Amino acid sequence: MDNISINRVPLQPSIRQSLTSNQATSPKQSFLQHLHDATVKTELKVSKHANQRLAERNIQISDAEWQLVSEKVSEARSKGVNDSLVLMDQAALIVSAKNATVITAMDRKEAKNQLFTNIDGTIVLN
Repeated sequence: MDNISINRVPLQPSIRQSLTSNQATSPKQSFLQHLHDATVKTELKVSKHANQRLAERNIQISDAEWQLVSEKVSEARSKGVNDSLVLMDQAALIVSAKNATVITAMDRKEAKNQLFTNIDGTIVLN
């Protein structure tokens, strides 16, 4: 047991700023903070490119549908997915789960004959 080494995970700048100079952070606290940051639900953002595609293709997604997409992307991120294909009745979205950002969008007819690369997860919504 004498050969065990423990590496400290560096604190994020925002966390470091919230600590006073008199507080010491144990590795356990640092790990718990990172775990919390990784599992906290993040609001889904839509990139400028994806917004343009949604408008050009007249794709309408309700607030309830966006909420469901956001929840499923958050769930996928917690399972290690970085980039996902989200298939909906009316649209197909490429979403960076890691960044909680919709990268692009297309209608389902357009998506039918596409080859999707560089994704590591698929979310199918009905």
